[in-house]
Amino acid sequence: MMKNKRKFGLIGYPLKHSFSPGYFAEKFNKEEIEDAVYDLYELERIDQFENLKRSEIAGLNVTIPYKEAVMPYLDMLSPEAVSIGAVNTIKFTDQGLMGYNTDCYGFKNSLTSFYGNRKPTRALVLGTGGASKAVRYVLSNLNIPFTIVSRQPSLLNYDELSAEHFDGEVLVVNTTPLGTWPDIDKAPNIPYQFLTSKHFLYDLVYNPEKTLFLKLGADQGAAIKNGYDMLKLQAEKSWEIWNG
Repeated sequence: MMKNKRKFGLIGYPLKHSFSPGYFAEKFNKEEIEDAVYDLYELERIDQFENLKRSEIAGLNVTIPYKEAVMPYLDMLSPEAVSIGAVNTIKFTDQGLMGYNTDCYGFKNSLTSFYGNRKPTRALVLGTGGASKAVRYVLSNLNIPFTIVSRQPSLLNYDELSAEHFDGEVLVVNTTPLGTWPDIDKAPNIPYQFLTSKHFLYDLVYNPEKTLFLKLGADQGAAIKNGYDMLKLQAEKSWEIWNG
């Protein structure tokens, strides 16, 4: 008799170009994991999660735009998820739904290997969503002072950026979806002319491999990194949580 497969998946909207199904399919194949499937659960509205949470699911990842909106639907939160204020991993347990944040793990480990022994003196964080919250949490833990750049009136606006904001070994992190395939001709509106070989550009976007943001930085001599390693690391951490 065939055993029922354990169900995992991803919630978000839209999910057409998601990294996760391919990654987990390859993982299951390579590691000969035959009792698991990974599916996409595209939700146009977060209240549709109510039906999904009653399903026979073992674990979910959460992506844009629900990393914050999903939190009221959960029964428990990890300390990191509470501190960050965003969830990207959910474990279905007998006690209820537990929310975690593995973005912080993925970002921290990929960032520190990126800059090595040349730690940035400060950072500019572009965007304010759930991923931005995880980035800020990590930067705080690494003692890298940061400024948030946003279109929100209460924060530093893109058109207010000047040469002094780029003075020294500055890390610039794009947490916005700008430049994601298929809109590859878009990039955050920062003054790229102030970038030099002293600077680090990290884009959470991974498709395309080199976004316009990263291309414009590389043209100025800046060190660049995309979000692929972060995604792999957070996915592995999710798997560890679901099976822990």
